[in-house]
Amino acid sequence: MARKTADDFHPEALKLFDQYVHGDISRRDFLSSVPKYALLGLSAEALLEALNPRFAEAKQIADNDPRVKTRYLEIPSPHGNGKIRGLLAEPANAKGKLPLVLVVHENRGLNPHIEDIARRLAVDNFIAFAPDALYTLSGYPGDEDKARELFQKLDKTKTQNDFLAAAQALKKLPEGNGKLGAVGFCYGGGIVNFLATRLPDLAAGVPFYGAQPPAEEAAKIKAPLLIHYAGLDDRINAGWPAYEAALQKAGVNYEAHTYPGVQHGFNNDTTPRYDAATAKLAWDRTIAFFNAYLRDS
Repeated sequence: MARKTADDFHPEALKLFDQYVHGDISRRDFLSSVPKYALLGLSAEALLEALNPRFAEAKQIADNDPRVKTRYLEIPSPHGNGKIRGLLAEPANAKGKLPLVLVVHENRGLNPHIEDIARRLAVDNFIAFAPDALYTLSGYPGDEDKARELFQKLDKTKTQNDFLAAAQALKKLPEGNGKLGAVGFCYGGGIVNFLATRLPDLAAGVPFYGAQPPAEEAAKIKAPLLIHYAGLDDRINAGWPAYEAALQKAGVNYEAHTYPGVQHGFNNDTTPRYDAATAKLAWDRTIAFFNAYLRDS
């Protein structure tokens, strides 16, 4: 099947898919509800397959790209699940101490797409660490449906503490300059927002379409934020007015962009919800933001 875009699917089918991938409806419910929105001659199973990630086609930086060196790093997390493991990606020919970026995945753990994001950051001369929240449950299983099922078994507080531990450990890496940024997508965007409420020394946060913290927590944020939203993402966007009011009240340095006409997940180039032009604009802004706040002057 040729790779499709969001325009190839009925908007209601995309809404159902969004509910499915975020655990609001089951696979069975999706398959029973979506046929009336399917393309002519396309079964519900085939439609789901068309919407699911295609990692190999989207990979931008090969695992063995000579510009990048990678290794898996295990971090102690005494207040979380005991330890957390992730991919550390660094420029192969780094000169001097480099800025640090924590990369937080969606609700499927450290899949090939998020590892690719970490390598992209390394190519742009950052040290990137992408932890796997599923490590305590034997790690990303290699299957998106199984990953979502495992994700629902995680203890929320312990997992948040795992990411706090990962952030603190990354900040202390001797090859880094001590300036820590964080970028996350969907679930990961929510974690970036959370980290901003808990880490007063976070130097820059970039949540992509992430859930917002309560107003009383947002008041604690010290980090500058670059916030990305999808125009057609009613579920996440509903929380933005209250979050923006809290950020303004707290005097937080933030920049927010809502991109019209695109779906939740527009930056994820493994699925049809990807929008190339919007993703490039948002990512260019992200790299510029990290360069402005994380580089040594």
